[in-house]
Amino acid sequence: MSADASSARRGAATAALALALSACGSNAPQAPSASASPKLGAARPGQLLACGELADRAAAQGVVYTRVVALPPGPVAVGNAQMPAPAHCLVQGHLQQRVSAVDGNTYAIGFEMRLPVEWNGRFFYQANGGLDGAVVPAIGGIGGGAPVDSALRKGFAVISSDAGHAGALGPRFGLDPQARRDYGYNAVAQLTPLARHLITQAYGRGPDRSYIGGCSNGGRHAMVAAARSTGGFDGILAGNPGFNLPRAAVAQLYGAQQYAKVATATNAAGLPELESAFTPAELKLVADRVLARCDALDGLADGIVADLQACKANFDLQRDVPTCGSDVRDGQCLSAARKTALERVFAGAQNSASKPLYSSFPFDAGIGGANWREWKFGSSQTRDPGAVAYIFTSPPLHARAGGLAFALGFDMDRDAPLIDATDGLYRESAMTFMSPPNATQLAQLRARGAKMMVYHGTSDPVFSADDTAAWYQGLQQRNGGDASGFVRYFPVPGMNHCSGGPATDQFDMLGPLVDWVEQGQAPDSVIASARGPGTAVVNPELPASWSARRTRPLCPYPLVARYQGGDAESAASFACRPPAS
Repeated sequence: MSADASSARRGAATAALALALSACGSNAPQAPSASASPKLGAARPGQLLACGELADRAAAQGVVYTRVVALPPGPVAVGNAQMPAPAHCLVQGHLQQRVSAVDGNTYAIGFEMRLPVEWNGRFFYQANGGLDGAVVPAIGGIGGGAPVDSALRKGFAVISSDAGHAGALGPRFGLDPQARRDYGYNAVAQLTPLARHLITQAYGRGPDRSYIGGCSNGGRHAMVAAARSTGGFDGILAGNPGFNLPRAAVAQLYGAQQYAKVATATNAAGLPELESAFTPAELKLVADRVLARCDALDGLADGIVADLQACKANFDLQRDVPTCGSDVRDGQCLSAARKTALERVFAGAQNSASKPLYSSFPFDAGIGGANWREWKFGSSQTRDPGAVAYIFTSPPLHARAGGLAFALGFDMDRDAPLIDATDGLYRESAMTFMSPPNATQLAQLRARGAKMMVYHGTSDPVFSADDTAAWYQGLQQRNGGDASGFVRYFPVPGMNHCSGGPATDQFDMLGPLVDWVEQGQAPDSVIASARGPGTAVVNPELPASWSARRTRPLCPYPLVARYQGGDAESAASFACRPPAS
């Protein structure tokens, strides 16, 4: 098949799905989706029967319980936030403790589980982000920025894990092959049956329904579980998923190399100061020009680019942003070299033969935010070089100088292939242990009635929303052009990495997922709110012109929120419709 024919076929499938979804919520009779899957029964509530004696009742080989205690209702500290929690039983411990023959460090899969007294009959696996390494309090995220509810508060029994290594090691755990596998997929595989065992001992029966959710690396964990543990979870919630994380990390190094070419300052070591490549005013200029070309494409100029596909056809960096000399830094123009650097980053990392190494990124209004700068100019010279050097290359490249020197010296021809490589010690490549195998092959998930919701901020600077859209398009093709009967993808316009940016980034995806799994109520949209002044945790990057509590519908891809008239700050004034042609 030619490239043009393939593109036409994808376009036809996308148009067909858009037409089918746009009729949702209307009075028109609906034909069953070709990808529809069975509806699973609703979970039954239960009562906690045991707590203090759980260590004895739930004893298992290789499992060590370090704390089991009943806790009254009250706040639980999660980072800088205090999350309300009901009365529950807290269980902490670890399993499979060992001493590595490779690096001599002690490893174990650490966990904690919180089992509410008033149980809703459900289990939630809280998949954590970053490099893991910390047992984040098992509250259970529902999606978005500064969530006002949690899985635990909803009555779920929730487990959380460090994915098999201590945070004090940083990326150095990647020298141990088993620690790599635990981080990639094995911790979830080992803890899921243990969690069910604890639930059975605590409530007298196992969970009726099981869910997994997380954002960033947590979203990756969820997508990996969907592909590897097809019988393990009934509902999967994946936010800003880094399902091609090793490739995204390489793309970060590629980006650092592009920014270094136009940096105007150096650090104490004589290396380029990446932040000097683009001032905040210059990136705000790009964001403003994106809005000028794309904001009104969804029917309303409101500071949100809802129709991202139409924007790709309407915005051109070379044409729409004024060009000036490299010595002009007034925030009103970009030099030709800076345009080239930005275009290369957004086109996607590639090697000298122009072979893509990762996805493209969409231009969006969130490029002007602090989160975008931190990931592009900060993490690309700290977190990503460490992850690539220790965890994602086989053999590891940890003997090289680290940090920015590693990023600038990383060869896209010679070094990038090491994320797909193996050797005698590291027998699984990073792309094998980190990514979902056959990510678009979810037939078993569909057949058993499981459902999956994915969301992604379109201004995510590290895991590309283009990559997630391409995955969903591939899933559509695997399912006769329509995967919406069991998987739906919700882009979040303007949102950066899991939260923030000029976006309505506060929402609950878990509630609609439960309704879909257990009641057969497919989510035609999810209402998202802004976090303006007066809200519990204010998003500082909201434009002053927005209502503090602006709402918008998040629409299932490829539909977009189009203005229908009425209050411009209310989700009720928008409807999910096909994108502009």
